[in-house]
Amino acid sequence: MREEFESRVSWPFECLRCLHVWEEPYVVRHLADGHGGTVEVWSKHGLPVQPPWSGPCCPACGSSRLTSFPPGYLDRHPELAAADPLPPARVPSLPVEPVTRPAARVPLPRRLLIATGVPVLAFVGYEVYRYLLLPAMTHH
Repeated sequence: MREEFESRVSWPFECLRCLHVWEEPYVVRHLADGHGGTVEVWSKHGLPVQPPWSGPCCPACGSSRLTSFPPGYLDRHPELAAADPLPPARVPSLPVEPVTRPAARVPLPRRLLIATGVPVLAFVGYEVYRYLLLPAMTHH
């Protein structure tokens, strides 16, 4: 691949959880593959990254429920970037309860295994008899 050209794009986002609005700068390298196709390589701070539409997270609350605006949208609407309704420290969070796991696996009671296993075994046995053995016995 050989490099054709490079462009700088500032991609605006809004978090749908905390309504935080911000922009992320990207560098897009447009490459030709030598077979008539083109490839875009997105990077931030010199490192290759996924394109902006492939699931970034909010820097204020960590939510992945985002919406994006067209590049340059916040330049035409500066009131959106200045209107940050909740600062990151005031974002309400849900209490998290610790997950407790049993130390050892508790075996199922034998009665439960017998109550479910016997009907399944009877059904499978009947189906085998009906489809394999019964036709063989009727066609001598």
